[in-house]
Amino acid sequence: MHIALLVIIVVFILLFGSSLLFATKVIYPKVLSIDETRQIELENQRFNETEYKQWQQNGVNLPSPFGYQLACAYFPIPGAQKTIIISHGITYSRYGSIKYMPLFRKHGFNILIYDLRNHGLSGGSNTTFGLYEKFDLQILVDWAFQQLDSDGIVGTMGESLGAATTLQHAAIDNRISFAIADCPYSDLTELLKYRLKEEYRLPAFPLLNLANLFCKLLARMDFEHISPIKGIPAITTPIYWIHGQNDDYIPPEMSEQMYNAKIDGVKKIHIVPNSAHAEALINNPVEYGNKIDEFLAELHLTEA
Repeated sequence: MHIALLVIIVVFILLFGSSLLFATKVIYPKVLSIDETRQIELENQRFNETEYKQWQQNGVNLPSPFGYQLACAYFPIPGAQKTIIISHGITYSRYGSIKYMPLFRKHGFNILIYDLRNHGLSGGSNTTFGLYEKFDLQILVDWAFQQLDSDGIVGTMGESLGAATTLQHAAIDNRISFAIADCPYSDLTELLKYRLKEEYRLPAFPLLNLANLFCKLLARMDFEHISPIKGIPAITTPIYWIHGQNDDYIPPEMSEQMYNAKIDGVKKIHIVPNSAHAEALINNPVEYGNKIDEFLAELHLTEA
């Protein structure tokens, strides 16, 4: 009897400890410094530093509604009345967004890139997978519109965490003219179930339920409220989903599910062969650029 009770206590301790550890890994990811991300991008030749330095750049700090500063970089083109805001992936910084910038500069877009909360030089004590990040993005959209004339156009784009944030923002803000989501997740609970299985060979129940409880206590974050796909049916904004066919971090099926869930408005999807997570542009730059050109042309937003 005493042995059985001891076993039960040990199991509960291990379960609670594992759940707390998993919860902290979710909301406190090990992020790279902004200098580390810059070095990685340069070493892998993902952007041309000489060209980058030639672009007019203005540093901007914008106040998050949650009490911290969002570190941004604005790249204006004189007279341009179109702006795109690009959101980077998890653990990274705004330097991960630079590789996408030439795709839009050639079409006369001002560009606003930034560090998401708890990343780079921005504030924020944790990561919430779009729950709070979407409201930060809304602050950037407000600011971008303020720099334009009354008929100015603002679009959004994101990669991974940034893509899911972009979609969650589109569900609450119909002012944007388009959104592009590169390798987003459709639902945080489903993603975490998948990651538990792939990385740890563990079932979701009850570990994920307890981890969600800890995240509610530590970050006021409920997994059920972080589900981009739930907002998709109500979005009329044009959306383009792009996803690597070989993505084993966020399955491409998640983009396909969201594409199928969109009811009204322009929608496109491109599943990129021979590409893993966030590698679609890196592995297929010409094709990727052509697809973006086609999307913008359909929306009458291209520029010779």
